[in-house]
Amino acid sequence: MGDAVTVAFAAIPLLVVSVLLVGFLWPATRAMPIAWLSALLVAFVVWGMPVRWLAAATIEGIVIAIQILFIVFGALVLLYTMMRAGAFDVLNSGFAMISEDRRVQVVLVAFFLSTFIEGAAGFGAPAAVVAPLLLGLGFPALAAVVAALIGHIIAVTYGAVGTPIIVGIREPMASVFEINQAIETEGLTATEFAVNVAAWAATYHLLVGFVMPLFAVGMVVYFFGDPADRSIQPALAVVPLCLFAGLSFVVPYWLSAWFISAEFPSLVGSMVGAGITVAALRAGYFLPDDEWTFPDQDEWPDHWLGSIQPSDVNTVLTRNHDISLARAWSPYVLLVVLLLLTRVYDPFSALLRGEQVSLLGRQVSLVLGTVATGVGEFTVGLFLFEWTNILGTSLETGVNFTYVPGTWLLVSAIAAVGVFGMNRRQVGEAWVGAGSKLLAPLIALVFVLAMAQVMLQSGSHADGLDSMIVVLGTATANAFGPAYPMVAALIGALGAALVGSNTVSNITFGPFQFVAAERLGLSRELIVGAQTVGGAIGNLVAIHNVVAALATVGLIGEEGRVIRLNLIPLVYYTVFVGVWTVLFTYVFFPDVF
Repeated sequence: MGDAVTVAFAAIPLLVVSVLLVGFLWPATRAMPIAWLSALLVAFVVWGMPVRWLAAATIEGIVIAIQILFIVFGALVLLYTMMRAGAFDVLNSGFAMISEDRRVQVVLVAFFLSTFIEGAAGFGAPAAVVAPLLLGLGFPALAAVVAALIGHIIAVTYGAVGTPIIVGIREPMASVFEINQAIETEGLTATEFAVNVAAWAATYHLLVGFVMPLFAVGMVVYFFGDPADRSIQPALAVVPLCLFAGLSFVVPYWLSAWFISAEFPSLVGSMVGAGITVAALRAGYFLPDDEWTFPDQDEWPDHWLGSIQPSDVNTVLTRNHDISLARAWSPYVLLVVLLLLTRVYDPFSALLRGEQVSLLGRQVSLVLGTVATGVGEFTVGLFLFEWTNILGTSLETGVNFTYVPGTWLLVSAIAAVGVFGMNRRQVGEAWVGAGSKLLAPLIALVFVLAMAQVMLQSGSHADGLDSMIVVLGTATANAFGPAYPMVAALIGALGAALVGSNTVSNITFGPFQFVAAERLGLSRELIVGAQTVGGAIGNLVAIHNVVAALATVGLIGEEGRVIRLNLIPLVYYTVFVGVWTVLFTYVFFPDVF
């Protein structure tokens, strides 16, 4: 079989995703099962993958999906608990009362609140929560969606407490033998490689993303100002505020990625940056001389408005809740403390990872034992399990529920019940509301991750056989040659645009980019770091992210308009990340693994 034919077959599952999701606009719940079936067919017929290997790879994908969904569930429970208690109204009012200038509100609500929600919850929550909040403040529905989508995007690489890195990079790198072997040859583990990737990704964001508050303001001012006199001029008046806010976010964000953990950059950046920016505004710095607002509502074009009408700003600001701002923040502060303790403090951290540690002179482990069965070996413990030799193959998987962030998100949500004095009805509504949001992601994630694992493992059953991902990565490396670093972020963005998730883009295209970098003799960490940045930015135009945001403001049907507008920041980000990737790879850090 010729190389071109092999590449064409390897690309079939991704082409199916492209055609069904983008061409026919099918929902992921319909498109991904078909894409998984196409991957099974190609792996069986072309790669000669035995049925038990196909089943084992699918099981790997399902377990990874369970891990992601557990994190998402914990994040949504905490988010819905905050909303049912009224704490989110307090947070939003705290931002909105600082200034009625719409440009300042974009910085505080569309940027800082969105990045915070992304760091804590991810998976489409920021736009779905922040867009209606902006609508309630008096923003046109379309402006609210555009601002919320642009505002949160820098935080997506570390969304849902680092899920795109923890699950999206670490897991596939550890599961593909050739990649894991290459990493271990450098004296690293897959976990350490993922942490390094997270740090380089934060560096790209630092250099390119600090202008995102200005981008969000500029888009709102230019496209939603006076329709008869479209101008960027009002945005120039808040350039100092936007740059100060951007730098206040990206500096602690970058420091967190390099010196703490991949779970924290978005949370730390948003909390520290918002605190610094709000303090500066309250002290009288950076407030614009003239208050800018939207034209009168009777002048708005029809496509600015949805079925849900914007209320007057006072309807948001006059909601009375007996919750102080400090108390409203406390569950998320607790979450950060818990994650720090479980990530940084040894031996507690090692114990939660399933390692045996010495406590008070005794050897202690959460692992209870290993059981051998006809379908593989199961290592079980307190809230953890590992499945090796799945169905007699060399594949393995597992979940440690005590270490993944979902546990600590749920602990923080339970603590919030007491902090806010919630009743049983409110708690029930929060948990049921969170659970109701999981059905569609469950179907989509299970099949997209099963497809990705089949593609990743399609060469594992035979020595010397390249997987579909290796074939595609090699072909792409050959096609672009030395120019590959310029397009690495764009590839990640296209992946996220197709599947609507940075995590899934990383799982599918992270190994692809690793192989391409390896074939070209380029830094794997820098190229995969660019992938994670691109995977974040692709969420700007991911169709079901856009649909979800539009639905919250009653504006379904304007997906094309939002995507066209969001192509502006998408092009800016992918081009400049590409430039920095070239410079890092060939000039500044050519020796980085």
